[in-house]
Amino acid sequence: MMTNALERLLAPVRLGRLELKNRLVMAPMTRSRAGLDGTPGELASEYYAQRASVGLIVTEGTQPSDDGQGYLATPGIYSDAHVAGWSKITSAVHDNGGHLFIQLMHAGRMSHPENTPHHRPGVAPSAIAPDTPMFTAKGMQNIPVPRALTTEEVRQTVADFRFAARRAIEAGADGVEIHGANAYLVHQFLAASANARTDEYGGSIQNRARFAIEVATAIAEEIGAERTAIRLSPGMMRWGIDEGAEGPALYHYLVAELDKLGLAYLHVTHQGNEPLVADIRKRWTGTLILNRPGRSRDEIGADVASGLAELEAYGQMVLANPDFVMRLKTGAPMNDANPNAFFGGDGQGYTDYPALAEAVES
Repeated sequence: MMTNALERLLAPVRLGRLELKNRLVMAPMTRSRAGLDGTPGELASEYYAQRASVGLIVTEGTQPSDDGQGYLATPGIYSDAHVAGWSKITSAVHDNGGHLFIQLMHAGRMSHPENTPHHRPGVAPSAIAPDTPMFTAKGMQNIPVPRALTTEEVRQTVADFRFAARRAIEAGADGVEIHGANAYLVHQFLAASANARTDEYGGSIQNRARFAIEVATAIAEEIGAERTAIRLSPGMMRWGIDEGAEGPALYHYLVAELDKLGLAYLHVTHQGNEPLVADIRKRWTGTLILNRPGRSRDEIGADVASGLAELEAYGQMVLANPDFVMRLKTGAPMNDANPNAFFGGDGQGYTDYPALAEAVES
């Protein structure tokens, strides 16, 4: 029998102009199965459609430009070929009763020339390397020092995000989520450890938050605030990102400014700092999606039940269980994810996870 928390999680909810079937979200997960030109792979439509029983799918990180690519075989959403590929995916998800936001991810300095169309080092707020290796077609290689964007190039990057958002809507997406987390470009602007700029995009908290706010504003102007969202990972220390003691003040300011835009939702990756997340909840008046990596099955629904979040996002459990919602409803056991098949490859560990009926028959 379902608990009250689970019943609330599985109840329909309004998200902007969308009526979602439940409060469950598929978290964005890089799968590295796109073509080398950034066109989504042939199996991507099946992969996403299999998981359309969750209320909302947030896609893998998708680059808004050539400069935005960091990893090998990640998809883009700025060319006609990209739009055609994503159109197949959005149609498949909608045909299965689901909704989908494309996550716009500019990798910034988290990039290697071997992985990008133009084979140049990544761009970033400042010429500071993340001091970490990255997988390439030639194996693991150290990430080179990125090239610092000029002030005009920062503004052009904002325009690139705007253009990519329009292309995502052309491809049939219900909206876009700006990746402002996990040590990628937007997050690099936020952190003083990666941002040593002396123009209006560096220095003070207000200046370092400017890029994120300008990207969100531009996209909201282009496609509507109700189709625009952002993901943040406050307090994350990874790949040279260190927000330091001023981190809470930074997010206090950033979230309050973003809240003024009336976005579809704020998606927070919880890093364990409960007071910081509670402060964000107070300052964010719209829909909050909370993702707690590693959360156990027994805790699913707790954040919605407590009122801390309106929706909850899950990654590996949805990846490994295309019928994630049904397994929650019935109490059926979950498939375990295969980490060896997370990145690259074919349908193994991608579209071949068994649903309940298939598991019984096998």
